[in-house]
Amino acid sequence: MDLTALIPSFGNLFFTLGAFVVALSIIVAVHEYGHYIVGRWSGIHAEVFSIGFGPVLFSGIDRHGTRWQVAALPFGGYVKFMGDANAASAADNAAMAEMSPAERRRSMPGAPLWARAATVAAGPVFNFLFSILIFAGFVMLNGIAAESPRLGTVYPLPAPTQDLREGDLITAIEGQPTETLQDYYQVAEDVPGAPTVDYTVERDGDTMALEGPHPVPARAAGITLNSAARDAGMRTGDVILEVDGRPVWSFSQLPTIVNEAEGQPLQLRVWRDGDEMDLTLIPRRTDLPLPEGGFETRWLIGLQSGAFFDHPTRQPAASEVLPYAVDQTWSVIARSMSGLYHIVSGAISTCNLSGPIGIATTSGAMAAEGGWSFVWFIAVLSTAVGLLNLFPIPILDGGHLVFHAWEAVTGKPPGERALSVLMTIGLVLLGSLMLFALFNDLFC
Repeated sequence: MDLTALIPSFGNLFFTLGAFVVALSIIVAVHEYGHYIVGRWSGIHAEVFSIGFGPVLFSGIDRHGTRWQVAALPFGGYVKFMGDANAASAADNAAMAEMSPAERRRSMPGAPLWARAATVAAGPVFNFLFSILIFAGFVMLNGIAAESPRLGTVYPLPAPTQDLREGDLITAIEGQPTETLQDYYQVAEDVPGAPTVDYTVERDGDTMALEGPHPVPARAAGITLNSAARDAGMRTGDVILEVDGRPVWSFSQLPTIVNEAEGQPLQLRVWRDGDEMDLTLIPRRTDLPLPEGGFETRWLIGLQSGAFFDHPTRQPAASEVLPYAVDQTWSVIARSMSGLYHIVSGAISTCNLSGPIGIATTSGAMAAEGGWSFVWFIAVLSTAVGLLNLFPIPILDGGHLVFHAWEAVTGKPPGERALSVLMTIGLVLLGSLMLFALFNDLFC
């Protein structure tokens, strides 16, 4: 059954909340399991492993004496170790005073510094490892694009693709050689918009000249979430025929038209599955990350470009899988840090910071696009959660690691009064950040 068909029946709100809860619960479970398992390996006893807060819905105790529970408020979770006064891992000094030396060693406050630091760091590390595992699974199951510009499935277009067929190898476009897929897209940038383009292809050992559509037509290969195109009602596979009455043959024509409009509404003539329709689209001023780092502000409509055919894939070698997965995870980290830096420096709008409503909306949209998109989103969000928890803010894992670093240098942990003040500051900072992000969700 197509789950997206249930959205109109139960309401988009419930679907979105459900997707958000599922995504967050998975990520929280991975994060907290990292704390739990490394703590257990380090000799620290976990008393409670909780997904969610508040009233307990159901629970059970395992053979290690840990209570595993699911609580009513599914917006987080925690592991309460022996010797912790609460879920924030503040030391229970009264309980610690009554413990024997052996019991103290099994507690979080009484464990060696290395054990405490490893247990704290394990949560974010497991988030990163989880993302790497998902990205590796994706590339193993779906393969990676072959290096040659060989046609896979040819997408339906309003203009006929002449005699171009699946399996054809494109060796030249308008006389310019295309030995690799990278060559194909580089040549496509120089091909002006036109109803037809000349191709040289190899088919079953023969070389032939054929006509076809622009190498990168004005087709929506993908639609960005929370974009002007999505708001206008565009769908993946739509082909733009005209913008304000101007014929459009290639995707490369669109940025110029959009920038010239400077945010004014655009009237689109769109082809979809053999039918033509008119849509109104209002470009958005957007801070766009650059490949070399940093951002530039441009008018965007939220469409992703692509060739007029699907790329055949190949099964990656074992040596390619892990580097690909690590690179994808690192890319999320690098983009997140670059975005945060540019927000703090004032280079880009603070509206680029999303809060719980924005994340929930994205969760629902990705779930509606299909299971693969939703799983990919979970991997991205897991990396983001791991990164956030490493920020040196008291109450977060990063703040605890700073305390442990202080102890490693000075030989003693921060005093109880200092810890209390710092944890309060951390709570205020984190709460302020969440309120600010929520404000962005509501008013940006």
